[in-house]
Amino acid sequence: MKYLPVNEQLFTNNRKNFVSRLKPSSIAIFHSNDEFPRSGDQNFIFKQNPDFFYLSGIDQEQSILVLYPDCPNPLYREVLFLRQTSEHIAIWEGHKYTKEEARQTSGIQAIFWLQDYESILHGIINYADNIYINSNENDRYSHTVPYRDMRMYQELRLKYPLHHYERSAPILRDLRVIKSDIEVELTSKACAITRDAFIRVLKFTRPGVTEYEIEAEIIHEFIRQRATGHAYNPIIASGNNANVLHYIENNQACKDGDVILLDFGAEYANYNADMTRSIPVSGRFSERQRAVYNSVLRVMRAATQMIVAGTIWNDYHDEVGKIMTSELIGLGLLDRHDVEKQDPKAPLYKKYFMHGTSHHLGLDVHDYASRYKPFEVGNILTCEPGIYIPAEGLGIRLENNILITKDGNIDLMADIPVEADEIEEIMNQGK
Repeated sequence: MKYLPVNEQLFTNNRKNFVSRLKPSSIAIFHSNDEFPRSGDQNFIFKQNPDFFYLSGIDQEQSILVLYPDCPNPLYREVLFLRQTSEHIAIWEGHKYTKEEARQTSGIQAIFWLQDYESILHGIINYADNIYINSNENDRYSHTVPYRDMRMYQELRLKYPLHHYERSAPILRDLRVIKSDIEVELTSKACAITRDAFIRVLKFTRPGVTEYEIEAEIIHEFIRQRATGHAYNPIIASGNNANVLHYIENNQACKDGDVILLDFGAEYANYNADMTRSIPVSGRFSERQRAVYNSVLRVMRAATQMIVAGTIWNDYHDEVGKIMTSELIGLGLLDRHDVEKQDPKAPLYKKYFMHGTSHHLGLDVHDYASRYKPFEVGNILTCEPGIYIPAEGLGIRLENNILITKDGNIDLMADIPVEADEIEEIMNQGK
């Protein structure tokens, strides 16, 4: 891993909170993510299962975590199983966790090699009544691939058909959405790296550069500062490309007079930043571009004020829609009389602002959370309004990451330039 060691207290506390919500006489089993082949002789870069990392801090393939707080043998109340390294593995793949390193990383004392898993599990599982299985219940995920947790569940059902099976997901949905101080620090680090990459881009961009050259500047800064890499595929969308919400080709030249929509974020220690900015290729916004830009900025600031504990998801988005509607009328994109006659179920503003304003952020960029619970202290949410005008070849979106506290909220990206004047000033330094 490129990132610095994470305080193991994070994972110890996470396990403590998790097992406190288990039914009596329960065992919970978690698997690391699968490795996926990329070609005939290599895998894709490994990405850890976020729930497994949340509870263990272990960032390595072929690992299993067993939590059994009522186990009659205290040795097996929390157990971590790791792939045993060898001289061959060390030569071809590099260093793997030693047992002591795994203890220091996770705070778990009982560490065994993977080949001991079956025998140890069989020796304790029959004393449990309930088996908790981890499943990906993020409502942004469509289950089409039989991932490791589900495959192992099918095996367990054959071996232990009379146990009662439970879902870990509802517990983790409630826990993961509330960020601890350490998690806030890790997210803030990802935001700080993202800030430095953005400033680098501001100083680099000029007419004639390509979208992929800008992407290269970003990843250079990310890796230089120990980020794992991109939190998601970066969007470097110049001109009319900005009207494609998930544009990731990043292969066009940036033309004088256009605006570039930049949506990117660093991943640090598996925690993610998610930032969007829109900047003028020439270093100066036109009058129209600035007007649209400032409308989006006003919506973002108004929406940010509503990201507080107790806010209801649907009510929040409805209120943002009303603010956006007013801005679109001011820009001449909507007619006030048409708005008065609109179908409330199909508001006219969605022609120019068709996506949601916010999503939860954490170990997943679109983090695991209930959209039916009010916002809570400890939530981190994005705030990302946009206005998209294909007829003008212009798309502008702005996005910051907001932490809810008991006293309101904190913008974790408050030090990233967002005012049009500030962006122009940085882009024109030395010119």
